[in-house]
Amino acid sequence: MTEIKSFQDLVEMMARLRSETGCPWDREQTFATLGPMLIEEAYEVIDAAESGDWNELRDELGDLLFQIVFYGRIAAEEGRFTIQDSIARVHEKMTRRHPHVFGEQKVSSTAEVLSNWEAIKAAERKSAAATDSVESLLDGVSHKLPGLLEAYQLTTKAARVGFDWREPSEVLAKLDEEISELREEMGREAKDQTAIAGEVGDLLFVLVNLARKLNVEPEVALKSANRKFRKRFHYIERSLAAAGRACAEATLEEMDALWNEAKTAT
Repeated sequence: MTEIKSFQDLVEMMARLRSETGCPWDREQTFATLGPMLIEEAYEVIDAAESGDWNELRDELGDLLFQIVFYGRIAAEEGRFTIQDSIARVHEKMTRRHPHVFGEQKVSSTAEVLSNWEAIKAAERKSAAATDSVESLLDGVSHKLPGLLEAYQLTTKAARVGFDWREPSEVLAKLDEEISELREEMGREAKDQTAIAGEVGDLLFVLVNLARKLNVEPEVALKSANRKFRKRFHYIERSLAAAGRACAEATLEEMDALWNEAKTAT
């Protein structure tokens, strides 16, 4: 039977890995080198959860936790903070932001919870501000997020204070408008690539809003579409390989026909 390990066991393992008698590779890592791995592990957690592979999700959560402990260890070595400090801070923050659970405040809906959450965060930002400049509701959304996720979080926050379309049909109308504007830019004799890129960005932004209004996580939806594309394209490759051919040797019409077969098969 596998010995049950605690969070502290993982923290101590990381300390040993980073020690002079530990692992040379682990000792060489920095916040910069860990960044891509942390993002990759987070996406693998999402993928496992979406696919319903619970053994995989169990393992991927462990891998993600390992990366978090890795970050905490480097911070501790640099004398900045410990992982225990991070735990204490998030515990205090979540207690403060849930007065309806840990305090006397009463709420009757999720909308009230979210409204109170934003009000509490705004008060925190105001308290921490070093200047008298106007604090924005959007300040809490990192500029470093992937574009799709940033757009989703920006508009989610704006929607919480009423800046939003009322119905998904209104977003569809806006989508039609953005497609028309993109067509117009593409149809110009002297094409302005910057303007075209701007219209494509607007189109993607509206699509994110449509997903949000339909209660669909756009990143999750796109990852699902990516998996579907991989599966169907691999069907094309396997089918051609069975006939002793490669994709480069097939016509677009042949590959389209196989794509349609893949859609039926999957």
